[in-house]
Amino acid sequence: MKERILKELNQNRRSFISGQYLSDRLGISRTAVWKYINALKKQGYEIEAIPNKGYRLVTSPDVLIAEEVYPLLKTSVLGRKVIHSEKLASTSLLAKEIAPQQQEGTVVIAEEQTGGRGRLGRKWYSPRGGGIWASLILKPRIRPEKAYQLTQVAAVAVVKAIKETTGVSAGIKWPNDIIINGKKVCGILTEMNAEADAVNHIILSIGLNVSPGQEDMPPDLRDKMTFLDVECGFSVSRKGLLAALLGELERVYFKFLEQGFEAVAEDCRRFSVLLGREVRVEQMDRVFQGRAVQITGDGALLVQTAEGRVEVISGDVSVRGVYGYL
Repeated sequence: MKERILKELNQNRRSFISGQYLSDRLGISRTAVWKYINALKKQGYEIEAIPNKGYRLVTSPDVLIAEEVYPLLKTSVLGRKVIHSEKLASTSLLAKEIAPQQQEGTVVIAEEQTGGRGRLGRKWYSPRGGGIWASLILKPRIRPEKAYQLTQVAAVAVVKAIKETTGVSAGIKWPNDIIINGKKVCGILTEMNAEADAVNHIILSIGLNVSPGQEDMPPDLRDKMTFLDVECGFSVSRKGLLAALLGELERVYFKFLEQGFEAVAEDCRRFSVLLGREVRVEQMDRVFQGRAVQITGDGALLVQTAEGRVEVISGDVSVRGVYGYL
């Protein structure tokens, strides 16, 4: 009901709406209307209330609820349904739970995560209002062995959305980290539910840092992470960024489905921060070094070692450069 009142206020920003109108329109008491208005104020909405005139929305906070995101979207599938929570242990956990019953493109968003994680179970710092903590439910008609490529498809979309929104150039540390000035600004995680020859669904989770906020960042992350606000020098609208991200992701995702990974491979190469550099590759059974020389048409990283070229497949390895964080 709170979202319906907000919708009415948004649609009538230039004029006041009476409590009686909202009461009749929504089928609730005027006391209930007043309580919902106060709840919106606590969320950060500035609402002017004048006796005998009613309510008028003055300003909106940068929250990622459906009513704030929908007007900005230019997508046909991705993000057309938003499930928003103030706090979750992890958006991916909820997305996996509800995926079988949800339409493709449903996005689960939290203002704060208490147990966010990245690849190999690493913890992801997700302070309240500090970024985009989201998991997207995808149901692509692809073979399971191609699913790993979606991580890099999403990485291309994130880089393009950052450039569009902030003007900042970011790069991809193959396969799932987005880097600005040597520090990580975003992590991407894909988790698949599949049968032998068909994908049931894929949960694409994105943790994108926007503002460091007021919380204390874990000491071990201070030299490794960065935030868009810091890099671009101004306050970035999270809802605008989310809309841009979903738009870019839908374009790249549909291109991938129609033409295969090769159609986005060149962008992966262009945005790569590893190609041409010495890297250290960690796998379950070995660790080796070499020069990253290419990203193949299938999304593998080719590494030139003293013994020859090694093809590294996404999801089976952890890749780090031998310098700094990267």
